[in-house]
Amino acid sequence: MRLHTAQRVPGTDGDGGSDMTTYLIGGGWNSEAAGLVYGPFLAAAGPEPVVACLLIDEGDGAEQFARYEGALRKVAPCKPVPVLVPLGGSFDPASLDGVGALLVCGGLTPAYQEALAPVLAELTSLLADRGMPYAGFSAGAAVAAGAALVGGWLSQGTPVCAEETGEDLEEIEVRPGLGLVPFTVDVHAAQWGTLPRVIEAVALGAASCGVAIDEDTLLTVDGDRARVSGLGRVHVVRAEGAHRDVALRAYRPGEEFALPA
Repeated sequence: MRLHTAQRVPGTDGDGGSDMTTYLIGGGWNSEAAGLVYGPFLAAAGPEPVVACLLIDEGDGAEQFARYEGALRKVAPCKPVPVLVPLGGSFDPASLDGVGALLVCGGLTPAYQEALAPVLAELTSLLADRGMPYAGFSAGAAVAAGAALVGGWLSQGTPVCAEETGEDLEEIEVRPGLGLVPFTVDVHAAQWGTLPRVIEAVALGAASCGVAIDEDTLLTVDGDRARVSGLGRVHVVRAEGAHRDVALRAYRPGEEFALPA
């Protein structure tokens, strides 16, 4: 496992987490779930908001943006705008001028972390200062954490999940993220079998606490509570005792839990 030291960003505690409401979506494109996973985010953004959709452009950015635009417009009147960052490029926070909300989309998670890495503190402060709602879809959910689990399928050479879920990485990697939530995030949990990866990250101390979110499922983090909605479950992984024994619980839609202190 490769662990990069997570930096502290303004407005967060040492393990990440802030006073903002953050919307984490575990991926998925079930049209019946669109209102459940995007509705609270769009409602928080206000009437007919301009929503910046940050995408890492691997050559099909326009086509991928059209998918998110269609899903958002189906849920509520809004104006999605594309913010395309080429693979290997960096995100410019100035692209959020005149925007009411930010959706960080899905794709290659390490590439999103690399695009945001130079401006982590600046972007987190900007979101807080403007009261701008943040939603993360798949990769965008992962990088919302202070300790962002960006991929990998091996732990010290031992497989913990399928190779095709590794995000072009071998050993599990935890890198600095935005610090919007005080736990590490994995996504596509039931569908891709990624729950063992976040369990391993917590057991080895790379993450203090972790959640794995199913597809078509929203975790709304507000204050010191988190609420589950959508069609799937959120799996919470905590370490207990000196030997970091792992405790696991799954939460269904309509349930909520307290965030780690």
